[in-house]
Parts: sequence; C-alpha cells; structure tokens
Amino acid sequence: METQYFKEYSPALGRDMEMKVYGHAGRPVLFIPCQNGRFYDFENFHMTDVWAPWIDNGRVMVFSIDTLDQETWSNTGADPRWRIERHEQWMKFIFDEAVPFIRDMVNARNGWTGYPGVIAFGCSLGATHAANLYFRRPDLFDGLLALSGIYTASYGFGDYMDDLVYLNSPVDYLAGMPDDHPYIARYNNNRGIIVVGTGPWEVPETTFRVGDICNRKGIQVWVDVWGSDCAHDWDWWYKQVQYHVPHLLD
Repeated sequence: METQYFKEYSPALGRDMEMKVYGHAGRPVLFIPCQNGRFYDFENFHMTDVWAPWIDNGRVMVFSIDTLDQETWSNTGADPRWRIERHEQWMKFIFDEAVPFIRDMVNARNGWTGYPGVIAFGCSLGATHAANLYFRRPDLFDGLLALSGIYTASYGFGDYMDDLVYLNSPVDYLAGMPDDHPYIARYNNNRGIIVVGTGPWEVPETTFRVGDICNRKGIQVWVDVWGSDCAHDWDWWYKQVQYHVPHLLD
C-alpha cells in the first residue's frame, strides 16, 4: 500500500497541519478521526487493514487529517464563541485548502481532468464532522459514511446557540432547510450512508432525527440501524465499513 506524509502551513488555521495519504489511485476519501484524534489514527486503529481491498486495487485513496477538537468541541471550559469560530477556521481549512489538494492529487494519479467529489468518512465525533461536511457542501462532498455520530452541536456546546453553532448542527439546519432548497437535489445526486447501533455506548437518537428530517424533506440518505449487540467501538466500525463501502462505491 502506497503511503505518503505531508505537513503544510495552513493560512486558515495559522499553524502547520499534517496529513497521511493511503493508496495510488481511485476516488478520494477524507477520513476525520474520532474525538481529539490525529492524522495517524486511520493507520494506528487498523482502518488501513479494513480499507485495504479498495485501496490496493486502486478504487480509493484515503486522506487522513488532524482534528482541532481539543481547541473546539472538547474545550468546554473556553468561550463558546471563540471555540465555534475556531471550528469554522478548521472547516475553511478543509473546504479551501484540503479539498483542492485532494482533488489535484487524485486528478493527477487517475489522469482525470474534472473536479472529483470527495467521500467524507468518520466514526463517533469524526462521523459528526463528516456528516456536517457532506450536508454543508454537497458541491464538494458527494459521498458520506458516518458511523455512530451525534448530529447536534449541543454535544460540544451544550445550551449555547449562535449563528455558527447552528451552522454546525445538522439536525437544526436540516430541519430549518426550505423544502425547495437547491441542496436537496444535490444530496439526491450524491450518496450518503449514516449508520448507528443500539448497543453499548451508542447514542442513536440524533441519527433517528436525521432520518426523520430527511424522509420529510425527500432527502435520500440511507440510515442503517444495527442491533442491540452493536457497540460504539472499533470492532463494529470495521464490520460496518466492510458492509457499506461496496454500496458507497457502486
């Protein structure tokens, strides 16, 4: 498996950001690590082994980046406005810096000339971020695999709400989206999969809410609920990846 490491200064964040890339060709996948996670977690938690069949045969290239959760979602003692503004800087880094880098590399490796959409993938809080990327920018992200996420910003910001918190809380902005919003057509041309279990440590309620909202608005997202034996843990996420990636790449 071809692996590359990059470290570049991010103007949006005012700091260096690190990334690892797995694979030599195929569709781009952006992996968002779990809460407070680092760019090397895709490898350290053995997701490389699970994705290896699609990486090795040139179906996907996986780009794994750092979170800023320790400054933002996990930093509950700091000023919430500062935290959400910092989170928005991280989103700007992804939209304006990471995605163009990903597209350029994937185009070069595949001999493509267009602007390929990126698949957002994450587990736990990484799934929260991945879903937020997918729903906020369907022009950039045309695929989603979100495992065991919580899709309300109250997870990180409690009762605090402002314009930016709302913008990062899928259950809120999807519920408030007009039924004729042009993004709905984009979602329906893309492919989103949201998975949750009902077993130990899982919190499925916001997944159910996303599913209900999407059903009411005609948004085509596959919400797949696994059983009471399915725990909030890596062993189950491996199984869900093995099951769902073929559907995502069809």
